[in-house]
Amino acid sequence: MSENPTSPLLGSTAAGRPASKRSIRSNPSTKSNETTPLLARSDVDDFEGGLNREPSSPARSSLQSLHSRPGSKAKRRWPTFVALGFLVIIVIAVIIFGFLAPAVVEEYAQQAVIFEPTKLAIDSFTAGGVRAKVQGDFVMDAARVEKNFVRNIGRFCTWVASKVETTATVVEVSLPEYGAIVLGTAAIPPIVVSIRNGAVTHVDILADLTPGNMEGIRIIANDWVDGRLGQLRVQTAAEVGLKSGIFPLGNQTLKESLVFKGHDLPTLPRFNISRLNIHETKPDAHNGQGALEVLTSIRIENKFPIQLDVPSAVFDILVPNCMQSDPIIAVGNATTSPIVIRPRKDVVVDVQGLVAKLPKVLTAACPDSNTSPLDLLLAEYMKGDKTTIFVKGSQTEVPGTPPWMSELLSSITLPLPFPGHTFDKLIKSFSFTNVHFSLPDPMAGPNSPESHPRVSANIKALVAVPKEMNFSLNVSRVRAQADVSYKGQNFGVLDLHKWQEASSEKTKDGDGIPSILVQSEVTNAPLEITDNDVFTQLIQDMLFGGNGVVLGTKADVDVDIQSALGEFVVRKIPAEGDVVVAPISDGGVGSLTPKVSSLELLDTTQDSITFQARLNLTNPTQYSAMVPYTNVHILCNDTLLGNAVLRNASIKPGVNDNVVIQSIWNPSKFGGSKGAKVGTELLSQYISGWNTTLTIRTHAGTIPSQPDVGEALSAFPIDIPTPHLQTPKKPGDDEDPDKHPGKSPRFIDDATMYIFSSTATFTLTSPLPHSTLYITRINATALYNHTEPVGGILYDTPFAVPPGSITTPALPVDWSLGSVGFNAIKSALGGSLKLDAFAHVGVKVDNWSDEIWFKGEGIGAEIRF
Repeated sequence: MSENPTSPLLGSTAAGRPASKRSIRSNPSTKSNETTPLLARSDVDDFEGGLNREPSSPARSSLQSLHSRPGSKAKRRWPTFVALGFLVIIVIAVIIFGFLAPAVVEEYAQQAVIFEPTKLAIDSFTAGGVRAKVQGDFVMDAARVEKNFVRNIGRFCTWVASKVETTATVVEVSLPEYGAIVLGTAAIPPIVVSIRNGAVTHVDILADLTPGNMEGIRIIANDWVDGRLGQLRVQTAAEVGLKSGIFPLGNQTLKESLVFKGHDLPTLPRFNISRLNIHETKPDAHNGQGALEVLTSIRIENKFPIQLDVPSAVFDILVPNCMQSDPIIAVGNATTSPIVIRPRKDVVVDVQGLVAKLPKVLTAACPDSNTSPLDLLLAEYMKGDKTTIFVKGSQTEVPGTPPWMSELLSSITLPLPFPGHTFDKLIKSFSFTNVHFSLPDPMAGPNSPESHPRVSANIKALVAVPKEMNFSLNVSRVRAQADVSYKGQNFGVLDLHKWQEASSEKTKDGDGIPSILVQSEVTNAPLEITDNDVFTQLIQDMLFGGNGVVLGTKADVDVDIQSALGEFVVRKIPAEGDVVVAPISDGGVGSLTPKVSSLELLDTTQDSITFQARLNLTNPTQYSAMVPYTNVHILCNDTLLGNAVLRNASIKPGVNDNVVIQSIWNPSKFGGSKGAKVGTELLSQYISGWNTTLTIRTHAGTIPSQPDVGEALSAFPIDIPTPHLQTPKKPGDDEDPDKHPGKSPRFIDDATMYIFSSTATFTLTSPLPHSTLYITRINATALYNHTEPVGGILYDTPFAVPPGSITTPALPVDWSLGSVGFNAIKSALGGSLKLDAFAHVGVKVDNWSDEIWFKGEGIGAEIRF
């Protein structure tokens, strides 16, 4: 070492050290001192390598000039300047990576990091929580970073660090908006991941998860269930130690807030009930009461990479009360089998439920209502709407279930939408037998139940039993409000709001499917007519259609049921069916075949007769009727002649004897002058034994409490043959003159003619079985062979015709001498002859009188001298 303080630290090659290869490339220095640069300029050039150097600045030139010496002195200052420049670069890098890079790298990490979980499995349940196995792929994707500057710096820093390792840490999850309550914690072991761009690290760890504040979990769960959770802010916090290789990076306090709202909030997964079976259990040994057991399988959609084996659990089953604010009602419990959950595979849960007895609050009527919570629940279910039941973890201890899980499940009540089941085809068949109709009470007030027709019948309904129901149901009472329609149009309402006794029995339909046959006897159910036009069409088709009609019925039925759960009422079961109504008969209304067995005059005036008749008639239908009052018009040739009233009559199928009617005969009052003429003509034809027809037509007063019905039915008048009189029969007479109209009793039965005295007597049959008829005048002509006059009778002296048959006084005869008819009389002397007669006869009964005509043919006349 040189004693000269200005000599260099290292001697030159000339001082006895061999020259190096580097020295060969260097320019030889002839003299060095303390101002000589530590590095020769060529070394700086080598360090800078391929870097582009900027031209010397004025500042650099000035520095060089301060130390410049002639020759090589300027060249030896370059190493110093290079060292200073390199130091500046280091300082700048420290500033960048020490102060600026952490913020940039953090931004880079937030945007580039991707963790894709591939599996989440519960390894085991612990006393305080669960041990979860988490698997996933960690990767940094620089393409996700938006800013080029951040992307480049981040890639460089992560390339340098290569890998990062975290220490064991505890992550705390809390809810700031709920008083910072802790939902739970997760103990996470150390993790090593590659942070270079594109490098994939497979993460496989076991984490201990511990639930937090149970009350807080319950509050947030209930808010979510009740729909009050518009959004949820979740905050995670952890103190994480980081290192890269052997270099510690210190502890980092990590906090992250996530906001879930709208579709980001979790929803119940879709599920499907794949099996349902309901059956009775054996009666309990203590109370002797049975219960209903429900076995079901539920398939739940699972879209998550979760693997979990859930132990058996017990749940309480609850249903809604009357109001949402009322406490829900517990009806039974359910036990689930152990549940196996595998990633992204549907979960099958087998459930066994037990309902021992329905609580009274479930079947009790709600305030200010006739419906109970059970009614409301079943109404939604049977309409096909989704109903809601509630599931709550039971506090019953189950072996293998951790206490914390039971506590957690029992603190949460979860609503489950339960799919409804429509019962459109519940009623397979619907029929009425022993039908009895009652007309309205004439004294009933308008719109009162008594003002409507009433129906009594035996109703039979074959009810389909859902295949899931394998338990006994006994129907003891039914009631309903049924709409009655014809050809798809409603025309009336059958009011069955009063309970009707019923019975039921198990049976099978024609296809062998289990069913329940329900029978009920309906008594005097009012039938309110709501559409007279449709009802009128129905009556027309029944009377004249000949093929019967089909009525549609649609009702909401209340059923009183006795089952293993006790007695309860199920309301508003939809029932719909068809009722076939047989036609009146093949012969139509004419097959009623009324016959007058008795006729009694009650009162007379100059123009009218009020009489009472007893009819024997045949009801050709299978229906009976009770008629408290009805009034119909009597017409002939569309001319009103009188009316007839039926009171308190009971008409049964088949023969009905002694049906009493009252009638008023007053053609001039009801039909005016035309009515008087038509009435006289009708009486004349009837007395002559002709087959006549009367028309019965309703009117507004037919049913006083239902004027619209009577008016509507007036469009369908009914023609019936005029019933023949039933007079005392002679030996050999036909038992039923209506079967042989030609042999029916006639006004003039026979005659005896006396040639010498020019008189004749006649045997007359009175049409009045209880009153005396008077003949006030006779102007008659006898004919032979229908056209040849025999003689005439003109007689003005009244004589009586009492009930039955009589022989008239000798009536004077004015013979038609020389005529063919008179010659026939003489030829038949001592024998008999068939004659015809035509007469105008004055008749009188008490105060009533009229003049009618009579025409008889084939009257047997005995000829005497």
